[in-house]
Amino acid sequence: MSADIDRTNPPTSDTVTKAVIPVAGLGTRFLPATKATPKEMLPIVDKPAIQYVVEEAVQSGLHDVLMITGRNKRSIEDHFDRAHELEEALAAKGEEDRLRSVRASNDLAQVHYVRQGEPRGLGHAVLCAEAHVGESPFAVLLGDDLIESADLLCRMIEVRQRHGGSVVALMEVEPEQVSLYGCAAVEPTEEEDVVTVTDLVEKPSPEEAPSRWAIIGRYVCDPAVFPILRHTPPGRGGEIQLTDALLELARAKPEEGGGVHGVLLRGRRYDTGNKADYIRTVVDFAFRRPELAEELLPWLREFVDRQDAVDHG
Repeated sequence: MSADIDRTNPPTSDTVTKAVIPVAGLGTRFLPATKATPKEMLPIVDKPAIQYVVEEAVQSGLHDVLMITGRNKRSIEDHFDRAHELEEALAAKGEEDRLRSVRASNDLAQVHYVRQGEPRGLGHAVLCAEAHVGESPFAVLLGDDLIESADLLCRMIEVRQRHGGSVVALMEVEPEQVSLYGCAAVEPTEEEDVVTVTDLVEKPSPEEAPSRWAIIGRYVCDPAVFPILRHTPPGRGGEIQLTDALLELARAKPEEGGGVHGVLLRGRRYDTGNKADYIRTVVDFAFRRPELAEELLPWLREFVDRQDAVDHG
């Protein structure tokens, strides 16, 4: 369904300053752990996954963060709020390092919250941010995806500032994995890591996929996406898909906020929404800590040797 894009009121600012992080999902893949604990609060070593995402936004210059929440997500709000009793107890014990780690989360950014009344898809979650974002471009970061550095999002913001429109992060995946993602048909540009997106398909079969370039959980959206999302009917899975709205923007004129570019991921991406990848993420991040790596590496080598002995026994 086509939607008229209202550009009668031009954006008040063309600078990306706000980040939107949808965290309303039920986390069913991690039940029963997520029955009472949001999946975003599952720890990566000793820090919840959602904190890494907020840190990435802040490192990219986005200090205004809006979380789209749902029921049973209160612990996320508590994590980014002051914990006076805990802080006082740590201060009284002289545990300065732990006190700093506790205060780090509530000093990160200005964090705001909006409730998504019912889970109607990523597109609907983004639409819930309209009143907060207004007429400015904004970033969307999915809490399941941890990116190795802030360089990707910084690059996406730079591409948006140069070309306008919207920008998606793209990662090349194996053919059998394309059905897990939205996939893009792309054309090269003069920049090696930037492409023009000409088509988007949400979770296609390998035979129907326009390419192996998959959209991962980072977006920079033009505010023109909002009126389109308001008129976007439910798509795959009965949900309002952000991919469908971005496809319409890819076909729209630049003066209408149209045009979609892709930035190709060059670093590591961790999918913490997948059980095996979550475990790999925890191990990887643990080995980045010298005090943990020193203890874990001998144990891991011994564990692998034991498994090899069992497999070849």
